[in-house]
Amino acid sequence: MFTGIVEELGEVTAVETLGDSARLRLRGPLVSEGAALGDSIAVNGVCLTVTGTEDGAFTADVMAETLRRSSLGALTTGSRVNLERPLALGGRLGGHLVQGHVDGTGTLLAREPAEHWELVTVSLPAGLARYVVDKGSITVDGVSLTVVEAGEDRFTVSLIPTTLALTTLGIKQPGDPVNLEVDVIAKYVERMVRVGGATGGAAVDGAAR
Repeated sequence: MFTGIVEELGEVTAVETLGDSARLRLRGPLVSEGAALGDSIAVNGVCLTVTGTEDGAFTADVMAETLRRSSLGALTTGSRVNLERPLALGGRLGGHLVQGHVDGTGTLLAREPAEHWELVTVSLPAGLARYVVDKGSITVDGVSLTVVEAGEDRFTVSLIPTTLALTTLGIKQPGDPVNLEVDVIAKYVERMVRVGGATGGAAVDGAAR
C-alpha cells in the first residue's frame, strides 16, 4: 500500500523489450537503498516488484497487462519517473490509500499557470468518472491529488510549487499520458451498494436475533 507522496524523482536508465513484457532499470538512490529482491516500489503510480539492485538503481519486470493498462510502455531511456516505497506499518498517511493498481490512463489536456501554482486539466477515461468527485482524491502518475472540479470526461487539479518541482507533473506537457488510480474506497462502496441492493441488504452487525 502507498500514499501517493512521491519520495524521489528517478530516471529510466535502460529499457529491455522481452516480447510480451519489458524490463526496466531505474535510477533512484533513495528508494533503492535497502531494497531487496521481491520488494515493491511504485513507478509513476504502478506497483512493481524489485528484481535486482545495484549502485543506486533497481530493475523491475513489467508484464503485458501492466503495459496495456498503464503508460509504462511509453517510457524510454532518460524518462523521469515518480518513485515511492510502500507505507511502513505505523507510518504517516500523508496522501490517501493508494494500491499501485492503475485503473487507466488519461491525457494531460491543459496547464494554466498562476503566480504560485498551476491548474492542470486531465482527460478521464470512460467508466472512471463515477469514482471522481469534487474535492475527492485521485492519483495521477503516483501523486496523490485533490480534485478541484470533476466532469464526465475530464477533471482538474491544482499543483503547488513542491509538486511541480519534485514530481514529473512539473514537466508533463499537453498530450502526455498519465496513469490514473481512483480512490479504492469509492469502488468498494459501489460494489457493496450494488450487491446489497441485489440481495435485499445485509445485517449490519453479528448480534444474535
